[in-house]
Amino acid sequence: MANVVVVGTGIAGLIAALEASKNHDVYLVTKDELSESNTKYAQGGIAVAMFPDDSVASHVADTLKAGAGLNDLHAVEVLCSEGPQRIRDLIALGVDFDREGGELARGHEAAHSHRRVIHAGGDATGLEIELALVRSVKRVAVEVHEHTFMEDLVVADGRVVGVDLLLADGSSRRVDADFVILASGGAGQLYQHTTNPHVTTGDGVAAALRAGAAISDVEFYQFHPTSLAVPGNPLVSEAVRGEGATLLDSGGRRFMFDVHPEGELAPRDVVARGIASQMAAQGGLPVMLDATALGSAFLEDRFPGISKVTREHGFDWGVEPIPVTPAAHYWMGGVRTDDDGRTSLEGLLAVGEVSCTGVHGANRLASNSLLESLVFAWRAAAALDEPWVALEVDYIADPASEPFDGETTVVDRATLQRLMWDNAGLYRSATELREAAALLATWTSSGESVAAREDGNLLDLARIVVHAALAREESRGAHYRVDFPETSPFFEKHLSWVRKVVARVD
Repeated sequence: MANVVVVGTGIAGLIAALEASKNHDVYLVTKDELSESNTKYAQGGIAVAMFPDDSVASHVADTLKAGAGLNDLHAVEVLCSEGPQRIRDLIALGVDFDREGGELARGHEAAHSHRRVIHAGGDATGLEIELALVRSVKRVAVEVHEHTFMEDLVVADGRVVGVDLLLADGSSRRVDADFVILASGGAGQLYQHTTNPHVTTGDGVAAALRAGAAISDVEFYQFHPTSLAVPGNPLVSEAVRGEGATLLDSGGRRFMFDVHPEGELAPRDVVARGIASQMAAQGGLPVMLDATALGSAFLEDRFPGISKVTREHGFDWGVEPIPVTPAAHYWMGGVRTDDDGRTSLEGLLAVGEVSCTGVHGANRLASNSLLESLVFAWRAAAALDEPWVALEVDYIADPASEPFDGETTVVDRATLQRLMWDNAGLYRSATELREAAALLATWTSSGESVAAREDGNLLDLARIVVHAALAREESRGAHYRVDFPETSPFFEKHLSWVRKVVARVD
């Protein structure tokens, strides 16, 4: 039996821990409570082709179209073909998906050619999954450590052999491991406006970066089109538009058909930029999401969580449109892996949003994220029992920024988040990105607390996001350059040289 450390307790980490525990000793680490993760806040559901009027081939085609030419085809085929069985496994673990007439209920979301998004608790899919998996983990031999922060990976002779941890009492501990599985999520806290919870500070990607692991596609950060335009930016699921809600400008006119022939159901990056442009045209005022035609009773039944949040902020969305604005939502980039979660460092695997499997390409198809976590976490756990196969990468480690010899200042997270929102957000240009790079080079992090270490991780990641966004002189998927608005064939996946310059930070 191997000693396996799993870092993170969202859907990917919990599945990896459950499956790995069948044959190995598992040490599960989370920096917050066991149930706190991005998974908990996922509303829309899971996209899966398991209905008679749908097909795996159709799901593959939709995923590739959304990914704008950067998807790894084989990884997409694995995702879509293995998805149905993984959903059946979730049901066996106690996830109670919503049903209509005895069959799984399903919704429609943008850029899907079929209604294939299954959900639970109306708009509480992530929470229902998280709670079911937490119950399952508590029933098996997994050693759980809450409020425990991973400081760094331990590397010896080119192999990951453990983790350094910061415990709740402020003490440090090193845990040896035969394998480490990163499942620590994305880095939504890079941005001033985000739908992500406070724990999403990119700790796993940053640690892998420092350890020398290959990192891919970090310039591609997806901004969800519709968060409620109030402090905290609560998510308003894309499924709401899938059910028929519309987007209105300040004059009450539907404007998205001026942007794209699919209107409100265009790909996420298109809708998010369409909203941002409209907001700029109307002096920064948010646009309105009009779901009144769906009726209060339907909204309360189908979207109880969103209904509750809107009421808490003084809105009755069954009778009036609500203000919405884009917010950072999902990172397509991360630690590069193969189809079994293996990274370029022996002994290190990554699953979920911390990873870059190649499934999402330049823009994630709606509701593919939970499915990716399910499919590849299962595969990663199985790979622990197989001989290690080295992940081949066609780029080498290279610094993401020149050394800075001048005076530095300690980073303030709010200032960092504003800089990233303004200079490396939905719209980017060389001028703004170079300005951001120059400022980031003068900032540093200081302190031994978890918050200070998170700030350091965010600073490392901000530098590589800006560096990669500056290098990719085209617009593709979630990465939009106003000075290079066209998509260039030079930057197709197998010709791109961008990844060669973002593999690590000195």
